[in-house]
Amino acid sequence: MSQPHLHILPEQIYPFDARGVAKRFRHAAIFGSLDALHPGETMRFVNDHDPLPLLDQLKARYGDAVNINYLKREPGQIVIDFTRI
Repeated sequence: MSQPHLHILPEQIYPFDARGVAKRFRHAAIFGSLDALHPGETMRFVNDHDPLPLLDQLKARYGDAVNINYLKREPGQIVIDFTRI
């Protein structure tokens, strides 16, 4: 008998390293990951460039339902927390 899936605490941070995802699948993978988050959960996004077009798409798709917080914003090193509200 299998155990039911238990969601981690709402404060859980889920890593998402976009550098390891093929470019043609990247946005779909990011949207799918954000759709899977429960309110209060965070996806920590890592990338080698500032994803400004993606952020515009996220704002259009999620509005105020996702909080965007840069943790690191340096050339070649971008870290952003996306938190479901």
